[in-house]
Amino acid sequence: MTCPTRTAGFLISAMLAGGILQGGVDIAAADPAVAAGPLGAIFSDTVTPVALPPVARQPPAIAPRGRAYLFRGALGPIFSRGMDRLTDRLEQAGITADVNEFTICSLIADRVIREYRVDPAPIILIGHSMGGYCALKIAEALQDQHIPVSLVVTIDPAHIAPEVPHNVERFINIFLSKDVLGGGDVKPSQGYPGHYASFDLSQHDEVSHINIDKMDAVHAQLISKIVQLATTPAKAGGAPLALRYVVPPNVAIELWDSGIPVYARPGDTLQTIAGLYHVPLWSVTQVNKGADSQPLIPGERVTIPRHLVPLAELSGPPLSGH
Repeated sequence: MTCPTRTAGFLISAMLAGGILQGGVDIAAADPAVAAGPLGAIFSDTVTPVALPPVARQPPAIAPRGRAYLFRGALGPIFSRGMDRLTDRLEQAGITADVNEFTICSLIADRVIREYRVDPAPIILIGHSMGGYCALKIAEALQDQHIPVSLVVTIDPAHIAPEVPHNVERFINIFLSKDVLGGGDVKPSQGYPGHYASFDLSQHDEVSHINIDKMDAVHAQLISKIVQLATTPAKAGGAPLALRYVVPPNVAIELWDSGIPVYARPGDTLQTIAGLYHVPLWSVTQVNKGADSQPLIPGERVTIPRHLVPLAELSGPPLSGH
């Protein structure tokens, strides 16, 4: 593993990905003159009218899916290539996205503000290592401008990363608590009202600072969340509760958005509640600090993890979040 002291003098100069991908559909309008036949026949009073084809119904407008800004860490073109891969996959999913060096953080912050003023689409900030620090610093700059941030994801951010500011609606930290290159255990700021979830992968020996940004299963979950942002209300399902997990070894890494309270019924245990809401037992026992088979007091509050869901899914079973 590369030593931080050896990399300090070799930060790659900033590279700003040029341009924002834009897409559109070119719909040709029907031309009555062409549909009527040869040009000479247009002036004849014996021409049989030719019916024009019906005009195709245009699909309803699609809500903006957001604009994602991704940031590499130190020596990013070498060690943070997972950010490039995630950027490509976001673009393939129809999300406007680009990837940048953390060294030009302040310049990108200015661009984010300008672009939001022109087109207030949801803002997504994602960064690895020092790029995670940059994502949070940009969120702070946007808070000063009263601009909301729909989602911030930090991936093993530096220890110097600041707290999550109040304008961030959803925050996810994926990190290695024992790592010296990253290891930033980012906390929410005092009174933070948004969705907060922290996932410490230090018990996953297969994960390191160099590959934590390259996990395909994590990328797939992030892409799904980002695609749904425009149709998923941040305040859905009641007040969010912060989640902080040390993910056990040999279990799938599932990125919940936050916790939600449920209340025990007579005979309930943490084990029965985990089964009722279809979440892993460890995700309930770790947050609630109780024995899995010990009876709960009826009415006792229990925190379970949940995913935010699009508006179309809100009519489903209450509180399950799945």
